[in-house]
Amino acid sequence: MSLHPAPISADNDEDLRFRLLRQLDLAPDESQRAIAAAIGVSLGRLNAQLRAATEAGLIEVSDRNDSDRRKRFAYGLTAQGAAEKARLTDRFLARKFSEYAALHAELTGSAAYPIPQNVRSTLMQNNLAPIPELYVSADSAQKLKVEAASLPSWDLTPRQICDLELLMNGGFNPLKGFMGKADYEGVVENMRLADGALWPMPITLDISQDFADSIEEGQDIALRDQEGVILAILSVSDKYIPNKTREAEMVFGADDLAHPAVNYLHHVAGPVYLGGAITGIQQPIHYDFRARRDTPNELRAYFRKLGWRKVVAFQTRNPLHRAHQELTFRAAKESQANLLIHPIVGMTKPGDVDHFTRVRCYEAVLDKYPASTTSMSLLNLAMRMAGPREAVWHGLIRANHGCTHFIVGRDHAGPGKNSAGDDFYGPYDAQDLFREHQEEMGIEMVDFKHMVWVQERAQYEPMDEIKDKDDVTILNISGTELRRRLAEGLEIPEWFSFPEVVAELRKTKPPRAQQGFTVFLTGLSGSGKSTVANALMVKLMEMGGRPVTLLDGDVVRKHLSSELGFSKEHRDINIRRIGYVASEITKNGGIAICAPIAPYTATRRAVREMIEAYGAFVEVHVATSLEECERRDRKGLYKLAREGKIKEFTGISDPYEAPTSAELVLDTEGTEVDYCAQQVLLKLESMGLVAA
Repeated sequence: MSLHPAPISADNDEDLRFRLLRQLDLAPDESQRAIAAAIGVSLGRLNAQLRAATEAGLIEVSDRNDSDRRKRFAYGLTAQGAAEKARLTDRFLARKFSEYAALHAELTGSAAYPIPQNVRSTLMQNNLAPIPELYVSADSAQKLKVEAASLPSWDLTPRQICDLELLMNGGFNPLKGFMGKADYEGVVENMRLADGALWPMPITLDISQDFADSIEEGQDIALRDQEGVILAILSVSDKYIPNKTREAEMVFGADDLAHPAVNYLHHVAGPVYLGGAITGIQQPIHYDFRARRDTPNELRAYFRKLGWRKVVAFQTRNPLHRAHQELTFRAAKESQANLLIHPIVGMTKPGDVDHFTRVRCYEAVLDKYPASTTSMSLLNLAMRMAGPREAVWHGLIRANHGCTHFIVGRDHAGPGKNSAGDDFYGPYDAQDLFREHQEEMGIEMVDFKHMVWVQERAQYEPMDEIKDKDDVTILNISGTELRRRLAEGLEIPEWFSFPEVVAELRKTKPPRAQQGFTVFLTGLSGSGKSTVANALMVKLMEMGGRPVTLLDGDVVRKHLSSELGFSKEHRDINIRRIGYVASEITKNGGIAICAPIAPYTATRRAVREMIEAYGAFVEVHVATSLEECERRDRKGLYKLAREGKIKEFTGISDPYEAPTSAELVLDTEGTEVDYCAQQVLLKLESMGLVAA
């Protein structure tokens, strides 16, 4: 269990502290004599080091009932001690590799040596050697769980849980925790950590202002999942307010809310960031596809066992079709490498096929690959859809997982169109940035070729390699066309996808006329939302086929949100509750009709994303003018608001952010309710949501 060290000189206290902390983590119940022997010091010097480490808060000492007087005490690392051990590990390895470099130069007469100058631990490894993890030993973890009971706790968001898992298991190596201010600013500005290591994506712990006000730098906090299970301890080194506009511009290319990650940054992420070292206690619990989930070290061990020296990784967040199979075959053949299908099952782009369906599709396709040359593992990553930077990030993560090659496609991890209707990134921007850094990353790029079906030869071929384009029939189905065929129940040809994949997709995505959906009417008080919603509900119930639920703003306030007021915070909570209920109705094949005021764009967008994970979201802007709404004012609310007796009243003392891209706009002034409801029905029919 020891490092079998050489005797330690008196001036090397940092190495001694590193070895002491490591030994106490590995064997906390050993006697002092055994610890002293393991780290190569006398008992007297060991006692001095134990006292110093205890006073520094790195270890805690507890009494133990043992007949052996040499085992009267037990030693355990605190969270601060575990963080210090991780820091010293890097410094120890850096020093040793520097010594190796000098020795290499002396023996060979050359300063060039096979280990890159940046000696962070991610670059010290070949693709099969184990990489550092941030977990403490099982014994230390049990003690830290007890200690954590008295610490302030932060319940992690789904994205933070994904990030924490990859921090702890080494997927984000060389990071040792959430980024402090210096690392964050370096990454935002030039894709470099403060020590110069390449890293393109901010990995930050965003928190609420209230929680930020309750903690200080130098404090430890417990990080828990959404059920309260402790996963890690964060030793807070930095608490800072980020420049989110700058982060959006530099990381995502524009401060444009049409980008899902920019919208998340401004409207979901907390205003304050925490940075600091992580002490891993246990990994997040996954009950699904457990046999398919591998840590970087588990994959590296698997590759060692099978003798795989070169491994090409294929990244995907979509189901695999025949073109993908041909592409991956060719990539592995050209690279003379084995193939790892490495799909992302964490957070992807809103509206993507759920990962349960996708994994079933992957497993159906896996049988089409040679078992001896191909494997599949799931990656619990929260994507940012950051295009070029994301491609470099994905490459570093795959290098940590033991891969030597990585397939990068056109517009890799692109989020789609910006607010002006243009693509956020150029089609080859990701490949260009990856190619620029691949030598430093230690992983080689394989170009993603555009594969098309050549009917006369009955095979897939790269489009740019077809010499006789004018003489053959070239067929292809885009993602948009595939979704249309699924939505309308149309045939999907076997040359495009495997029947097993199509069958799985049809289970989850039946024709639109059989899916659940939500109609979300938004507008000022008195605009006619509730009246139109009631008429629409009756018409849909008359048609039959699916259950219909009306979630009217006033009714929801009475039964679901009676404790809420009308502040912006409470209005957001109320709308999100409506969105959650509507998403459950939609998921289970029903029709939800919502009719709240919903004045804020960001909240409506959050509800849209929530619902579009399960079905269609149809936003209807009931755009009746403020003057007409005031004229109708049956409840006298506008009058009271004008007199200042009702505070924060939408349209008077609080803004209404009108939708700019609603599926339908209605003006109920001078228009019959029946006609308005019929307009909504016609829209639903044109979208395929109700039968013609």
